[in-house]
Amino acid sequence: MENNQDNQENTNPTTEVETEAPETGSETAKDVLVGGAGVARRSFISSALEFGGEILHVVIISLAIIVPIRYFLIQPFYVKGASMEPNFYDHEYLIIDEISYRLDNPQRGDIVVFRYPNDPSQFFIKRVIGLPSERVVISDGRVRIFDQAHPDGYVLDESEYLAAGLRTSGDKDVALKDDEFFLMGDNRAASMDSRIFGPVKREFIVGRVWFRGWPPEKMGFFSQENVKTSVNNTP
Repeated sequence: MENNQDNQENTNPTTEVETEAPETGSETAKDVLVGGAGVARRSFISSALEFGGEILHVVIISLAIIVPIRYFLIQPFYVKGASMEPNFYDHEYLIIDEISYRLDNPQRGDIVVFRYPNDPSQFFIKRVIGLPSERVVISDGRVRIFDQAHPDGYVLDESEYLAAGLRTSGDKDVALKDDEFFLMGDNRAASMDSRIFGPVKREFIVGRVWFRGWPPEKMGFFSQENVKTSVNNTP
């Protein structure tokens, strides 16, 4: 009986130990699983923050490049209306060069975008006809320019951009100040321009037409030469 009792006492502790061992191992496994999940979450968050930082870096660099170009170098505009037909039509998409006029002044024949003097929130597109300190006279359907080189005046040859036979309506005699330009649309019969609202000060001129992006078949760049008039002096 004693031997049997000793055997039972020796067996019971062994059984209890074996019962506790798996429980201890299970908790350890849980700890490992929980710890691994935490590391995975931290790794994901770290990667997400790193990716977000890279995106922000790219955005900042892009804005640093695009914003100056958009607001100081070039600017897009849509043509609205028929005042520049047949050279520019309604809904054509244009890119305006703003940098050139920071270095030089508009020239006769340039196609420019400017702020409407009576409402600077509106933008118009017209052609430069008269330059600062000149005298512009419109009569008999023709434009005459008076300047230092031509004190008796000359008839402006506009045949390169006006439709054949088109005459300029209105009778005007305007002396331009040293910061004023006389601007008109190519479609003289359907253009509200300097004949109506007067000369435009230099500060209102935004830039010159540089590129036409729409429609596709008319896409292309404009140089200073291919938008100018041929200034042949006609008595």
